[in-house]
Amino acid sequence: MTEPSAHPHLAPQFCFSTVALRDFLRTSRGAIDDSIAQNLNALVTPARSGFDPASTSVRTPRASSQPIDPRACRTFQDKVLFPSWQARSDVLTYCAYVATSPDPDDPEMALRAAETEKNRERVVDERLDPYSGRYFPREPRTEQLADLLRQERSVEKIVRSRTWGLVRERCGDGFQEAEDALNHWRRGRERHGSG
Repeated sequence: MTEPSAHPHLAPQFCFSTVALRDFLRTSRGAIDDSIAQNLNALVTPARSGFDPASTSVRTPRASSQPIDPRACRTFQDKVLFPSWQARSDVLTYCAYVATSPDPDDPEMALRAAETEKNRERVVDERLDPYSGRYFPREPRTEQLADLLRQERSVEKIVRSRTWGLVRERCGDGFQEAEDALNHWRRGRERHGSG
């Protein structure tokens, strides 16, 4: 069975390193969500007593028509899918907190202040150059992070919806929405004291 996404060490540096943040999200989505069809196909066990060479002489219907044991589906959801989604949710939530917190360690703070001061001293004659009055200050890294997180949350919603559609189709789960299923799993973990 596929392993759930490992939970990265959460620190502001992880969030501000957009390469590390995006790599974690991309790797987690690739291992679990982008390959959901293969992960679900792996739950189908056509040969219980070993490989039967005769099984290759007849073409079987699409794998999606083969039933998956409900226990295998539930185990996959509880041990792989939902923990991976939760790890990504934890990262996105933590980084959103970082993005909305003061950032005294911003390495470009002094540069932005100097640019702003320089802009105040500029002489602007919009008759000569109508664009000379424009000033676009650098965004603080917290704002850049917030923009990235908005994009990644949108991607996450789409990825989960697509994944959950396939899980529902193959496993017949009763929850209509991915978030409802994830929240139900979270409540179950809280009741059983595992999280």
